[in-house]
Amino acid sequence: MTTTWKKISATILCGAMALSLAACGGDTSTGSNSGSQSQGGQTGEVIELQIGFENSISEPIGQGIEKWAELLDEVSGGTMKITPYPDSQLGSKNELIDSMLLGENVCTLADGAFYADYGVPDFGIVFAPFLFDNWDQCWTLIDSDWYADQSAQLESKGLKIISSNWKYGARHTLTTTPVNTVDDLAGLKIRVPNNQIQSYGFDVLGAVSTGMDLGDVYSALSTKTIDGAENPLATLYGRKLHEVAKYLIMDGHVLNFTTWVCSADWFNALTEEQQTWLIETGEEAGFYNNDVLDEQEADYLQMMKDEGVTVVEPTEEVLDGFREKAQSFYEMGSTFGWSDGLYETVCEAMGK
Repeated sequence: MTTTWKKISATILCGAMALSLAACGGDTSTGSNSGSQSQGGQTGEVIELQIGFENSISEPIGQGIEKWAELLDEVSGGTMKITPYPDSQLGSKNELIDSMLLGENVCTLADGAFYADYGVPDFGIVFAPFLFDNWDQCWTLIDSDWYADQSAQLESKGLKIISSNWKYGARHTLTTTPVNTVDDLAGLKIRVPNNQIQSYGFDVLGAVSTGMDLGDVYSALSTKTIDGAENPLATLYGRKLHEVAKYLIMDGHVLNFTTWVCSADWFNALTEEQQTWLIETGEEAGFYNNDVLDEQEADYLQMMKDEGVTVVEPTEEVLDGFREKAQSFYEMGSTFGWSDGLYETVCEAMGK
Protein backbone atom coordinates (compact mmCIF):
# COMPACT_ATOMS: atom_id res chain seq x y z
CA MET A 1 0.00 0.00 0.00
CA THR A 2 1.47 3.40 -0.97
CA THR A 3 1.93 6.18 1.57
CA THR A 4 -0.65 8.33 -0.23
CA TRP A 5 -3.21 5.54 -0.19
CA LYS A 6 -2.46 4.88 3.51
CA LYS A 7 -3.20 8.52 4.31
CA ILE A 8 -6.40 8.44 2.26
CA SER A 9 -7.45 5.26 4.10
CA ALA A 10 -6.68 6.86 7.45
CA THR A 11 -8.75 9.92 6.53
CA ILE A 12 -11.68 7.73 5.49
CA LEU A 13 -11.39 5.73 8.73
CA CYS A 14 -11.43 8.84 10.88
CA GLY A 15 -14.38 10.25 8.95
CA ALA A 16 -16.29 7.03 9.42
CA MET A 17 -15.58 7.10 13.15
CA ALA A 18 -16.93 10.63 13.40
CA LEU A 19 -20.12 9.72 11.49
CA SER A 20 -20.61 6.68 13.71
CA LEU A 21 -20.35 8.75 16.86
CA ALA A 22 -22.78 11.30 15.47
CA ALA A 23 -25.25 8.57 14.57
CA CYS A 24 -25.14 7.29 18.13
CA GLY A 25 -25.72 10.74 19.56
CA GLY A 26 -22.08 11.12 20.63
CA ASP A 27 -20.39 14.48 20.98
CA THR A 28 -17.53 14.58 18.47
CA SER A 29 -16.42 18.07 19.46
CA THR A 30 -14.05 16.74 22.11
CA GLY A 31 -11.96 14.65 19.74
CA SER A 32 -12.11 15.70 16.10
CA ASN A 33 -8.68 17.30 15.76
CA SER A 34 -5.68 18.55 17.69
CA GLY A 35 -6.81 22.17 17.67
CA SER A 36 -10.20 21.54 19.26
CA GLN A 37 -8.56 19.20 21.74
CA SER A 38 -6.20 21.83 23.15
CA GLN A 39 -8.89 24.51 23.12
CA GLY A 40 -11.23 22.09 24.86
CA GLY A 41 -8.77 21.72 27.73
CA GLN A 42 -8.85 25.47 28.27
CA THR A 43 -12.61 26.03 27.87
CA GLY A 44 -13.94 23.22 30.00
CA GLU A 45 -14.46 20.57 27.33
CA VAL A 46 -13.08 17.11 28.03
CA ILE A 47 -9.94 16.16 26.11
CA GLU A 48 -10.24 12.59 24.87
CA LEU A 49 -7.47 10.25 23.79
CA GLN A 50 -8.76 7.19 21.97
CA ILE A 51 -6.48 4.19 22.52
CA GLY A 52 -6.82 1.53 19.86
CA PHE A 53 -5.04 -1.80 20.24
CA GLU A 54 -5.20 -5.37 18.94
CA ASN A 55 -5.46 -7.17 22.27
CA SER A 56 -8.54 -8.06 24.29
CA ILE A 57 -9.46 -5.87 27.25
CA SER A 58 -9.02 -8.86 29.59
CA GLU A 59 -5.30 -9.17 28.88
CA PRO A 60 -2.82 -7.45 31.22
CA ILE A 61 -2.26 -4.74 28.62
CA GLY A 62 -6.01 -4.05 28.55
CA GLN A 63 -6.17 -3.92 32.34
CA GLY A 64 -3.25 -1.51 32.28
CA ILE A 65 -5.11 0.82 29.93
CA GLU A 66 -8.16 0.77 32.19
CA LYS A 67 -5.89 1.73 35.11
CA TRP A 68 -4.37 4.51 33.00
CA ALA A 69 -7.83 5.87 32.20
CA GLU A 70 -8.73 5.85 35.89
CA LEU A 71 -5.50 7.61 36.91
CA LEU A 72 -5.78 10.28 34.20
CA ASP A 73 -9.41 11.02 35.06
CA GLU A 74 -8.45 11.44 38.71
CA VAL A 75 -5.39 13.64 38.28
CA SER A 76 -7.05 15.87 35.66
CA GLY A 77 -10.24 16.30 37.64
CA GLY A 78 -12.21 14.78 34.78
CA THR A 79 -10.90 17.21 32.15
CA MET A 80 -8.98 14.50 30.30
CA LYS A 81 -10.15 11.01 29.45
CA ILE A 82 -8.89 7.84 27.83
CA THR A 83 -11.31 5.67 25.87
CA PRO A 84 -10.03 2.13 25.14
CA TYR A 85 -10.87 0.39 21.87
CA PRO A 86 -9.62 -3.22 22.12
CA ASP A 87 -9.71 -5.95 19.46
CA SER A 88 -8.65 -3.62 16.62
CA GLN A 89 -11.93 -1.70 16.78
CA LEU A 90 -10.23 1.45 15.45
CA GLY A 91 -8.30 -0.37 12.75
CA SER A 92 -4.84 -1.90 12.40
CA LYS A 93 -1.69 -0.54 14.01
CA ASN A 94 -0.47 0.93 10.73
CA GLU A 95 -3.84 2.60 10.11
CA LEU A 96 -3.76 4.13 13.59
CA ILE A 97 -0.23 5.41 13.12
CA ASP A 98 -1.21 6.99 9.81
CA SER A 99 -4.12 8.68 11.60
CA MET A 100 -1.64 10.08 14.14
CA LEU A 101 0.39 11.56 11.31
CA LEU A 102 -2.78 13.44 10.34
CA GLY A 103 -2.99 14.89 13.88
CA GLU A 104 -5.86 12.74 15.13
CA ASN A 105 -6.44 12.13 18.86
CA VAL A 106 -5.58 8.42 18.73
CA CYS A 107 -2.93 6.34 20.43
CA THR A 108 -1.70 2.78 20.09
CA LEU A 109 1.02 0.49 21.36
CA ALA A 110 3.92 0.07 18.97
CA ASP A 111 7.55 -0.90 19.05
CA GLY A 112 10.88 -0.07 17.50
CA ALA A 113 10.25 -2.39 14.55
CA PHE A 114 7.33 -0.19 13.47
CA TYR A 115 9.24 3.02 14.12
CA ALA A 116 11.97 1.76 11.79
CA ASP A 117 9.37 1.63 9.03
CA TYR A 118 8.32 5.21 9.85
CA GLY A 119 11.71 6.83 9.34
CA VAL A 120 13.87 5.97 12.39
CA PRO A 121 15.75 2.87 11.19
CA ASP A 122 18.06 2.41 14.21
CA PHE A 123 15.02 2.09 16.50
CA GLY A 124 14.28 -1.28 14.92
CA ILE A 125 17.11 -3.02 16.73
CA VAL A 126 15.14 -3.13 20.00
CA PHE A 127 12.99 -5.83 18.38
CA ALA A 128 15.91 -7.88 17.12
CA PRO A 129 15.91 -11.58 18.10
CA PHE A 130 17.70 -12.46 21.33
CA LEU A 131 19.00 -8.90 21.88
CA PHE A 132 18.11 -8.73 25.58
CA ASP A 133 19.21 -11.29 28.16
CA ASN A 134 16.91 -9.96 30.89
CA TRP A 135 14.37 -7.23 31.62
CA ASP A 136 16.88 -5.06 33.50
CA GLN A 137 18.71 -4.53 30.23
CA CYS A 138 15.46 -3.24 28.69
CA TRP A 139 14.92 -0.68 31.45
CA THR A 140 18.56 0.44 31.33
CA LEU A 141 18.21 1.01 27.59
CA ILE A 142 15.04 3.13 27.79
CA ASP A 143 16.77 5.40 30.32
CA SER A 144 19.81 5.85 28.07
CA ASP A 145 20.85 8.84 25.96
CA TRP A 146 20.65 6.61 22.89
CA TYR A 147 16.97 5.89 23.52
CA ALA A 148 16.21 9.57 24.17
CA ASP A 149 17.80 10.44 20.83
CA GLN A 150 15.74 7.80 19.00
CA SER A 151 12.54 9.11 20.62
CA ALA A 152 13.42 12.67 19.58
CA GLN A 153 14.00 11.54 16.00
CA LEU A 154 10.61 9.83 16.02
CA GLU A 155 8.92 12.97 17.33
CA SER A 156 10.42 14.93 14.45
CA LYS A 157 8.62 12.47 12.16
CA GLY A 158 5.29 13.32 13.82
CA LEU A 159 5.00 10.55 16.45
CA LYS A 160 5.30 11.16 20.20
CA ILE A 161 6.13 8.33 22.61
CA ILE A 162 4.15 8.85 25.81
CA SER A 163 5.45 5.89 27.81
CA SER A 164 8.02 3.10 27.31
CA ASN A 165 8.03 1.20 30.60
CA TRP A 166 5.28 -1.32 29.76
CA LYS A 167 6.05 -5.02 29.51
CA TYR A 168 4.26 -6.71 26.63
CA GLY A 169 5.94 -9.96 27.56
CA ALA A 170 8.55 -12.46 26.42
CA ARG A 171 7.52 -13.60 22.94
CA HIS A 172 7.23 -17.35 22.36
CA THR A 173 6.28 -19.47 19.34
CA LEU A 174 3.01 -21.40 19.00
CA THR A 175 2.76 -23.88 16.11
CA THR A 176 0.52 -26.52 14.58
CA THR A 177 3.38 -29.05 14.45
CA PRO A 178 6.00 -29.81 17.13
CA VAL A 179 9.05 -27.53 17.41
CA ASN A 180 11.75 -28.78 19.76
CA THR A 181 14.82 -27.03 18.32
CA VAL A 182 15.47 -24.13 15.98
CA ASP A 183 15.94 -26.59 13.10
CA ASP A 184 12.26 -27.60 13.41
CA LEU A 185 11.25 -24.09 12.31
CA ALA A 186 12.68 -24.69 8.84
CA GLY A 187 10.06 -23.84 6.23
CA LEU A 188 7.22 -23.20 8.69
CA LYS A 189 5.04 -20.19 7.88
CA ILE A 190 5.03 -18.11 11.05
CA ARG A 191 2.83 -15.07 11.46
CA VAL A 192 4.62 -11.88 12.52
CA PRO A 193 3.39 -8.28 12.73
CA ASN A 194 3.59 -6.27 9.51
CA ASN A 195 7.09 -4.83 9.72
CA GLN A 196 10.47 -5.57 8.20
CA ILE A 197 12.44 -6.16 11.40
CA GLN A 198 10.21 -8.92 12.75
CA SER A 199 9.94 -10.54 9.33
CA TYR A 200 13.69 -10.82 8.91
CA GLY A 201 14.06 -11.74 12.58
CA PHE A 202 12.11 -14.94 11.98
CA ASP A 203 13.50 -15.62 8.53
CA VAL A 204 17.04 -15.91 9.91
CA LEU A 205 15.79 -18.65 12.25
CA GLY A 206 14.79 -20.69 9.21
CA ALA A 207 11.06 -19.97 9.20
CA VAL A 208 9.05 -18.23 6.47
CA SER A 209 7.69 -15.08 8.08
CA THR A 210 4.17 -14.00 7.12
CA GLY A 211 3.06 -10.46 7.96
CA MET A 212 -0.54 -10.35 9.16
CA ASP A 213 -2.81 -8.35 11.45
CA LEU A 214 -3.36 -10.10 14.78
CA GLY A 215 -7.11 -10.24 14.26
CA ASP A 216 -6.65 -12.49 11.23
CA VAL A 217 -4.37 -15.06 12.86
CA TYR A 218 -6.98 -17.42 14.36
CA SER A 219 -8.63 -17.93 10.99
CA ALA A 220 -5.28 -18.35 9.23
CA LEU A 221 -4.21 -21.05 11.69
CA SER A 222 -7.59 -22.78 11.37
CA THR A 223 -7.34 -22.93 7.59
CA LYS A 224 -3.62 -23.85 7.68
CA THR A 225 -2.71 -20.73 5.76
CA ILE A 226 0.07 -20.39 8.34
CA ASP A 227 1.79 -22.92 10.58
CA GLY A 228 2.26 -20.80 13.66
CA ALA A 229 2.39 -17.43 15.37
CA GLU A 230 4.56 -15.74 17.96
CA ASN A 231 3.54 -13.51 20.85
CA PRO A 232 3.61 -13.37 24.65
CA LEU A 233 1.54 -15.95 26.54
CA ALA A 234 -1.15 -13.45 27.51
CA THR A 235 -1.79 -12.59 23.87
CA LEU A 236 -1.58 -16.15 22.55
CA TYR A 237 -4.14 -17.22 25.15
CA GLY A 238 -6.21 -14.03 24.99
CA ARG A 239 -6.69 -14.43 21.25
CA LYS A 240 -7.48 -18.17 21.78
CA LEU A 241 -4.80 -19.19 19.30
CA HIS A 242 -4.03 -22.26 21.42
CA GLU A 243 -7.37 -23.68 20.27
CA VAL A 244 -6.01 -24.13 16.74
CA ALA A 245 -2.27 -24.54 17.36
CA LYS A 246 -1.28 -27.08 20.02
CA TYR A 247 2.53 -26.82 20.28
CA LEU A 248 4.35 -24.10 22.21
CA ILE A 249 8.10 -23.61 22.52
CA MET A 250 9.14 -21.12 25.20
CA ASP A 251 11.97 -19.63 23.16
CA GLY A 252 11.60 -16.04 24.43
CA HIS A 253 13.08 -14.75 21.18
CA VAL A 254 12.19 -11.16 22.07
CA LEU A 255 11.79 -9.56 25.49
CA ASN A 256 9.13 -7.18 24.35
CA PHE A 257 8.77 -3.91 26.19
CA THR A 258 6.26 -1.73 24.38
CA THR A 259 5.52 1.95 23.98
CA TRP A 260 2.39 4.05 23.72
CA VAL A 261 2.57 6.51 20.86
CA CYS A 262 0.35 9.38 19.74
CA SER A 263 0.38 12.29 17.33
CA ALA A 264 3.19 14.75 18.11
CA ASP A 265 0.98 17.59 16.85
CA TRP A 266 -1.89 16.54 19.12
CA PHE A 267 0.41 16.13 22.12
CA ASN A 268 2.19 19.46 21.58
CA ALA A 269 -1.18 21.26 21.45
CA LEU A 270 -1.78 20.26 25.09
CA THR A 271 -0.68 22.50 27.93
CA GLU A 272 2.50 21.51 29.78
CA GLU A 273 0.38 20.45 32.75
CA GLN A 274 -1.79 18.21 30.57
CA GLN A 275 1.31 16.67 28.98
CA THR A 276 2.73 15.93 32.42
CA TRP A 277 -0.53 14.33 33.56
CA LEU A 278 -0.58 12.09 30.50
CA ILE A 279 3.07 11.01 30.80
CA GLU A 280 3.11 10.45 34.55
CA THR A 281 -0.13 8.47 34.64
CA GLY A 282 1.05 6.43 31.65
CA GLU A 283 4.21 5.48 33.52
CA GLU A 284 2.30 4.60 36.69
CA ALA A 285 -0.12 2.46 34.69
CA GLY A 286 2.90 0.78 33.10
CA PHE A 287 4.13 -0.42 36.49
CA TYR A 288 0.62 -1.71 37.20
CA ASN A 289 0.54 -3.57 33.87
CA ASN A 290 3.92 -5.16 34.60
CA ASP A 291 2.77 -6.44 37.97
CA VAL A 292 -0.40 -7.93 36.46
CA LEU A 293 1.59 -9.56 33.66
CA ASP A 294 4.13 -11.09 36.04
CA GLU A 295 1.36 -12.47 38.26
CA GLN A 296 -0.66 -13.95 35.40
CA GLU A 297 1.98 -15.47 33.09
CA ALA A 298 2.20 -18.73 35.07
CA ASP A 299 -1.60 -18.93 35.04
CA TYR A 300 -1.75 -18.47 31.26
CA LEU A 301 0.84 -21.20 30.75
CA GLN A 302 -1.04 -23.62 33.02
CA MET A 303 -4.35 -22.90 31.29
CA MET A 304 -2.77 -23.63 27.93
CA LYS A 305 -1.42 -26.92 29.23
CA ASP A 306 -4.81 -27.78 30.73
CA GLU A 307 -6.42 -27.12 27.36
CA GLY A 308 -4.19 -29.54 25.49
CA VAL A 309 -1.12 -27.55 24.47
CA THR A 310 2.20 -29.41 24.45
CA VAL A 311 4.78 -27.08 25.98
CA VAL A 312 8.53 -27.28 25.38
CA GLU A 313 10.73 -25.42 27.85
CA PRO A 314 14.06 -25.54 26.00
CA THR A 315 17.41 -26.18 27.66
CA GLU A 316 20.20 -23.61 27.44
CA GLU A 317 21.82 -25.77 24.80
CA VAL A 318 18.70 -25.61 22.65
CA LEU A 319 18.42 -21.85 23.19
CA ASP A 320 22.06 -21.45 22.19
CA GLY A 321 21.06 -22.97 18.84
CA PHE A 322 18.44 -20.22 18.42
CA ARG A 323 20.92 -17.51 19.46
CA GLU A 324 23.57 -18.78 17.07
CA LYS A 325 21.19 -18.61 14.12
CA ALA A 326 19.96 -15.18 15.22
CA GLN A 327 23.46 -13.68 15.04
CA SER A 328 23.24 -13.44 11.25
CA PHE A 329 20.47 -10.88 11.77
CA TYR A 330 22.99 -8.42 13.20
CA GLU A 331 25.08 -8.66 10.03
CA MET A 332 22.19 -7.23 8.01
CA GLY A 333 22.45 -3.65 9.26
CA SER A 334 22.80 -2.19 5.77
CA THR A 335 19.51 -3.86 4.80
CA PHE A 336 17.76 -1.91 7.56
CA GLY A 337 19.68 1.33 7.07
CA TRP A 338 21.35 1.06 10.49
CA SER A 339 24.17 3.30 11.65
CA ASP A 340 27.64 1.78 11.66
CA GLY A 341 28.36 -0.14 14.87
CA LEU A 342 24.72 0.08 16.04
CA TYR A 343 24.71 -3.34 17.71
CA GLU A 344 27.79 -2.48 19.79
CA THR A 345 26.36 0.96 20.64
CA VAL A 346 23.10 -0.51 21.90
CA CYS A 347 24.82 -3.29 23.88
CA GLU A 348 26.89 -0.62 25.64
CA ALA A 349 23.81 1.54 26.30
CA MET A 350 21.98 -1.35 27.97
CA GLY A 351 25.00 -2.60 29.92
CA LYS A 352 25.34 -5.91 28.09
